Amino acid sequence: MTYISRHLESILAKRLFQGKALILYGPRQCGKTTLVKHLLAQYDDAVLWMNGDNPDTKKILTGITTATWKRIIGSRKIVVIDEAQRIENIGLSLKLVIDELSSVQVIATGSSSFELMNKTAEPLTGRKFEFRLLPLSYSELCDFRGYLDETQDRERRMLYGSYPDIISNPGDEQSRLEELAGSYLFKDIYALDGLKKSSLVEKIISAVAMQLGSEISFNELAGLVGTDNHTVERYIDLLSKCYIVFPLKAYSRNLRNEIKKGLKIYFYDLGIRNAVINNFSPLSSRADAGGMWENYLIAERLKRHINQPFHPHSFFWRTCAPLNQEIDYLEEADGKLHAWEIKSNPHTKAKIPLTFRKAYPDAQTEVLTPDNYDDFLLPQ
Repeated sequence: MTYISRHLESILAKRLFQGKALILYGPRQCGKTTLVKHLLAQYDDAVLWMNGDNPDTKKILTGITTATWKRIIGSRKIVVIDEAQRIENIGLSLKLVIDELSSVQVIATGSSSFELMNKTAEPLTGRKFEFRLLPLSYSELCDFRGYLDETQDRERRMLYGSYPDIISNPGDEQSRLEELAGSYLFKDIYALDGLKKSSLVEKIISAVAMQLGSEISFNELAGLVGTDNHTVERYIDLLSKCYIVFPLKAYSRNLRNEIKKGLKIYFYDLGIRNAVINNFSPLSSRADAGGMWENYLIAERLKRHINQPFHPHSFFWRTCAPLNQEIDYLEEADGKLHAWEIKSNPHTKAKIPLTFRKAYPDAQTEVLTPDNYDDFLLPQ
């Protein structure tokens, strides 16, 4: 399979051998292992690879001592542990290497930030750099395929997403997405203690998928799937921590009638979303095309920012009834506010609400359409 260069690789390369662990999070099948192997190809036999899904690895690393680490590592200079969240007390195990074998570089990957962050937070305080790898970005695909080819395939990305396996197998996207959504992405959620009701997870994620671009009500979702608010909120939080969905909160600073606790849920990858609802119909025949375009742009914008040292905070904005005015996407950074209204039809007349412009006169505003989104997604 042809390697598709990831922007994160150069960032990771600069962090090697600085006396800290490199922790790489991201959903299953997004290319974490492939990226690390490509990054470390030059080190060859100096790398020790271990897999947290392997029962023998779990047994060896649970409660490991410095002496055992020395025997296992030998003369190698790099230790890589895939799916490290599977290993009990992994944080303490990695701390031994960092503190006692300081010349050895530790790299750990995990598909569940819920588990791995919890297990490494305290033991590795001040001893780690954290990064996130998501499905391929618009910018990475433009570099790989060429700008013109990639922009012409925009609808394919909105239908099938951009997981590496999907990009590498054109023509077989639907069956591969169904396998990916069914067998891999929810695996970490199902494995968590007390979360055995897979059918409930599927009902919740399907209900969220059908409300793309709309505000989410935990109470309404609970009624739809037959459970309580707390359970819905808990499962959506876990879906977020396993990199399937991400939340966008409401922005509120100046106006009394701004909503303050609103929430929207988007998918990191639209191919997964469409597999969940089993709908790969062309955009021209879909009532949800506008929501998909909104999701696509916001998710790609997130990919652009995600590994920056100081990335902006993201929001949407809306006023309460009777005005019900809305702006799809806002960013706040360094005391500056930028707002974008997103429209899937470039011929649609769209304006930033006067209420917003009066309340935030210094905010930069823009309308995004399929004709002018490049600067929004590509690095400057």
